[in-house]
Amino acid sequence: MQEKNAWKINGFLALALGFILLIGAVYSFLQLTPAMIVLGVVLILIIIVIACSITIVQPNQARVVTFFGRYIGSIRESGFWMTVPFSARPTVSLRVSNFNSKTLKVNDVSGNPVEIAAVVVFKVIDSAKAIFDVDNYEEFVEIQSETALRHVATKYPYDDFDEGGYSLRGNTEEVANELSSELQNRLSVAGVKVLEARLTHLAYATEIASAMLQRQQAAAIIAARQKIVEGAVGMAQMA
Repeated sequence: MQEKNAWKINGFLALALGFILLIGAVYSFLQLTPAMIVLGVVLILIIIVIACSITIVQPNQARVVTFFGRYIGSIRESGFWMTVPFSARPTVSLRVSNFNSKTLKVNDVSGNPVEIAAVVVFKVIDSAKAIFDVDNYEEFVEIQSETALRHVATKYPYDDFDEGGYSLRGNTEEVANELSSELQNRLSVAGVKVLEARLTHLAYATEIASAMLQRQQAAAIIAARQKIVEGAVGMAQMA
């Protein structure tokens, strides 16, 4: 389902029309004749219809208009409007929102348990999809964000000791871009646009943190010694 514009007119014009009809209804009742009383009743009914069609749209919000189960359209422009009478008009926020995921424990591609968390910045760009295509778009964003984060975390090692490929710690920009892309694919069905996704926490799980720290230190020592040897060999060759 795609968002479309709902029928609407300026609410102040409708308010003025209702005021004029109210004056006409009062005048009709004062005539005390059957025909004028019937006219007054009709005018009152029209006023009720107008009153039921008035709606207020706040800035950066949308009203999704449905009439007896049928989607009529959405009102995005903020202001005081008259639209389809006797219609349901739930509100959808178009403001930028963010979701901070819980700290998840997953295994990286090497099987090492790591703790990871992310923040996702998003906004609704299609109010019809957000209301009708998913049960609750905010819960949908939360669940899909954690699912995508788990999936991306299992594709890379926490650290690349061989310095030959991507890692979660060494390529945070690439990981964030991939997370954003996967989230957009998952959330497009809900009419949501992902503006940014960033890792906010990344660490080895506590049960292996000390062992992996020793491994990192050993790798750093080996790399430093290798640089020294390469430098010495280079100086010898130059001599």
